[in-house]
Amino acid sequence: MPTTFPNLSTRPAEAADLAEVVGFVQNADELFYAYPKASWPLGIGQLAAAMAERRDSTVVCLDDRVAGFANFYQWQHGDYCALGNIMVAPWARGKGVAQHLIEAMETLARLHYKAREMRVSCFSANSAGLLLYSRLGYQLSGLVERQDHRQQRVALMQFSKQL
Repeated sequence: MPTTFPNLSTRPAEAADLAEVVGFVQNADELFYAYPKASWPLGIGQLAAAMAERRDSTVVCLDDRVAGFANFYQWQHGDYCALGNIMVAPWARGKGVAQHLIEAMETLARLHYKAREMRVSCFSANSAGLLLYSRLGYQLSGLVERQDHRQQRVALMQFSKQL
């Protein structure tokens, strides 16, 4: 059952939201955590391309202002969805936006795709993400090596949760 947060709502992302969303990531590291294939600075074109390739791009609004964004980069009907491009506006961090967004995406996965599992990946340096996923009941399911935007070796931690 999703947690209720006052003043938070979700809706499908629209093209008009992109100018706001691209400002959520504050540096190249944050962009790498949210969208590893993108190049800094994140532009509207890059995010629009991601939206076109992915499914169910969704925004969370806090007091009617766009505060969070996410989508599915993989979806297998009757099996699982993989959550990606998770971004929260700097002014909205620590206010329940990420939790509300993830719970809304879990609901979408169950309702639209009959998914039994949600998958999410998080780089080991993203402490806020790791703590959030743990708190929301995600379990570590894998660890793979990747290269970051500086061509350094990094650990990508893979999590899953039964829906």
